[in-house]
Amino acid sequence: MNHFRQRRFPGLKIAILFIATSVHMARADGLESLENFVRGVNTGRADFTQTVTAPAKSGQVARSKTSSGTFEFLRPNRFRFVYKKPFEQTIVADGQTLWLHDVDLNQVTARSQAQVLGSTPAALIAAAPDLKALQGEYSLQAAPEKDGMQWVLAMPKAKEGQLQSVRVGFRGNDLAVLEILDSFGQKSVLVFGPLDVSKPLRAADFQFKPPAGADVLRQ
Repeated sequence: MNHFRQRRFPGLKIAILFIATSVHMARADGLESLENFVRGVNTGRADFTQTVTAPAKSGQVARSKTSSGTFEFLRPNRFRFVYKKPFEQTIVADGQTLWLHDVDLNQVTARSQAQVLGSTPAALIAAAPDLKALQGEYSLQAAPEKDGMQWVLAMPKAKEGQLQSVRVGFRGNDLAVLEILDSFGQKSVLVFGPLDVSKPLRAADFQFKPPAGADVLRQ
């Protein structure tokens, strides 16, 4: 029986929640842009930088770790995060399975996408027709402008989850920043580059095949 080494995927929560939080990118006076995004933006890709900061311990300074990579998605239920620095990891949702590939460990974890996403907003948001459907999972409110961006604060209605709050920053109608605070006080901030929608993606682009020789753990 193989013994698998598990490494935390800092982007997994982001991968699971991305579609959910991406549709919260509007203030109360930006609902039309939100509707346009949900209904009109079906595919796209962008570069991102992610900074994860753990809560400071007594007498110590909070420490941060930074990673970067690319993100792409295809509604519904398909997305890919490719972390390139400081080490390579890939998270792929192909519509049926959520794949986690740690290149350094040569290890792949495969989970049923329905089981992983079923109790999260991502399952709802992938097929949500409008903002009203999202309000069943989140309490949404406009936050003050900051850094030239419009912000939305999203508070999950389910209290037993690991997510404490989400803040999403918009420049115009474009996603710019995503801030996630978890129940442990850890903060993840993703800064996105321009979203490229010029090259439509297909379902086949999100197929994943474990590399030869990789340990595969199915959960």
